[in-house]
Order: sequence, then C-alpha cells, then structure tokens
Amino acid sequence: MKEFYLDYAATTPIDKRVLKFVEPYLTSHFHNPSSLHTHAIENKKAINDSRKKIADAIGAMPDEIFFTSGGTESINFALKGYAEKHPDLKEIITSKIEHKATLNTLHYLEKKGYKVHYLDVDGFGLIDLKQLDQLINENTLMVSIIYANNEIGTIQDVKSISRICRRHQTKLHLDAVQAFGQIEFNVNDLDVDFLTLSSHKFYGPKGAGALYVKKGLDIEPLIHGGSHESGHRAGTENLYGIIGMGEAARLAKLELEQNREHYQKLQVDFHQKITKVFKDIRLNGTPCGSNRSYNHLSYAFKDILGYQLHFQLSKRGVYVATGSACSSGAITPSHVIEAIGLEDEYQPCVIRITFGKYSKIEDHDEIIKKFIESCHELRGE
Repeated sequence: MKEFYLDYAATTPIDKRVLKFVEPYLTSHFHNPSSLHTHAIENKKAINDSRKKIADAIGAMPDEIFFTSGGTESINFALKGYAEKHPDLKEIITSKIEHKATLNTLHYLEKKGYKVHYLDVDGFGLIDLKQLDQLINENTLMVSIIYANNEIGTIQDVKSISRICRRHQTKLHLDAVQAFGQIEFNVNDLDVDFLTLSSHKFYGPKGAGALYVKKGLDIEPLIHGGSHESGHRAGTENLYGIIGMGEAARLAKLELEQNREHYQKLQVDFHQKITKVFKDIRLNGTPCGSNRSYNHLSYAFKDILGYQLHFQLSKRGVYVATGSACSSGAITPSHVIEAIGLEDEYQPCVIRITFGKYSKIEDHDEIIKKFIESCHELRGE
C-alpha cells in the first residue's frame, strides 16, 4: 500500500544531507566537547560552528544562541528562567491558542503566584492587539506569543505585537518552532527578546533545540551542573543533535524560497480540490495566502469524529493529525478550536494536513479519494 505522510508539523524526517553531515559524530568523532584533547577541541569548534549557523539563519549573534533538548525545554527556559531573575514582576501575558508547552509552563507559574492573562483571538486565530495594549502594566514580566500556530496555521502580526511591547518596555518571547523554515525573519527586525526553535521541525535531528536570548538579558538556568553553554545549560552536549540542527538550519535558510514556493503550490492545489468535493467543510485559521503557514491546512468536517476519520485514513496509508499532534489522544475539541469559536457541529472533527519538501502534488487526487472513501464508510453511505 502506498503511504502519504501529511503530518510535517508534528515532525519532519531528517534531511539525508544532514544525516551524512552528522554521521561522523555518531561514530569516530564521539569525543566529549568539554575535554581538552585534540578531538574534543575539534568537537567544541563544531558546536560553535553550529551555533553560528543558527545565529546567521535568524539574524542573531552566536553568543545569543543556547542549545537545549527541543522546543519544550526552550520555552520553559525562557519563561521560568526570566521569571527567576525578576521575581518582582508577577504578571505574564499570552494567548488562548499557545502550544501546550507554553500553557502548561504558565499554569505552573500560576501555582507559584504569577497572574497570567490569556488574550482572546478572533475566528481566524489572530490575537486582540488592543487587549494586549491594555493589559500590559508595570508588573508585566513578559509577553509570550506563538508566531505560527501549530494547529490552525495562523501567523501572528509579530511586528505590531513587538511595537506594543516596546512602547511599554516589556519583554517579548516568540515561539517560532513552527515558523522557522516557513517564514523569513530576523530577530532584530522583529525586535524580540527571546525566540524558541526546534530542530526536528526543519529536517534536523530530534532532541535538539535552541533559545535565542537577546544580548544583555539575564536568565536563570533550569539545569544546574557544569559550565556548559556558558553556564546557562549544564550537561554534556548532544553533539550530533546540535551539529545536525546547525546544518539543517543552514539548509532551511538557503532553500527557504524554493521550499515556500513548493508549499504554496501544494496548499492551493489541495485546498481547491478538497473543497470542490467536500463543499461543507470549514478551513480553520486564516485563508490560504493570508497570514497562514504555507504548508498548513486545517479542516473541520460535519457528522463524524476526528479520531475515527484519522483511523480510517491511517488504514488507507494517509497520515494526518487530529488538530494537534500533542493532543491526538483527546476526543474533546482542542483549546485552539474552542478559542476560535468553531461551530459546535464542526468541533468534533478537525483534521490537520501539513506538507513538506518531499510531498508531491501529483498525489493529491489519490489522497482526496481516500478522504472520500473514509467519510463514506463512517457515514454509512
């Protein structure tokens, strides 16, 4: 049976060029970068080369990049680490459609006495900028916003958000896990203070991430021990993960335009074809071509359950997600779907389709045929 992978927002396969690049660090170049002999020093240089690649890809300086185990740790590092350094500021602002890594970190901080404000979003998932402007006050620690939403693909107006934060002299953390490789951006142009990245979202190895921290900002480590990462993150470095992430970031930056063109063609073609067949489905998030991730489509269907459609598609070799991969076991609508106010009859069935650089437009007719077969079986037609 032919298989069709349409879940690139959950994870991407490692690029073969990246795999070849890191292979020596899985075998012969195994030495601990903190040791002082020749091979160890070479590995330390390789880590610093990777740091520079990531910095170059987002317009940062190498000493503003700190390696982590992934997006979740980076988010925790930004929120908890900055909170630890500024215990006098007890309010944080975020949105109702953040990734669970952000929301659950903030729920933890709420238990520690912090007051968290959750911004409303409109039907497209765009935050209320006036509400943000009104909520910031002298007790605000930071604003934390997801750049490109993992569930519905909506891209926030970060420059407007940043201008509001600057006017109030408030720090801004940007969760860019789903944005990097999709959107061309520069941390200085966006004027953000913290920014989160995750390697396996742009064809790098799993288990590697990074946090950008604007120079001059002080942040408390989450993990204490040795002096790794300039004292910001203790523990022997994930050598091949870090080096693979750097190379993947370099390639993502280099090939961003051609990948984006590919994604746009896939998105437009698939959307036109599926809405021609399923005339009553809803596209969640912003319209195609307008503040939306180029590789992302999220649809709501009537009269069936999301997990059942997901199962039927999987049986036919079509691999999608039900809303968010991180809550795929849940039957109830996700917090994002509830926040955008999707009609009740559509909430039980949300399917996320995300394309990648290995997706093929010529597969679309067969994929949609399998959608039709799955829906017919579930509806007894």
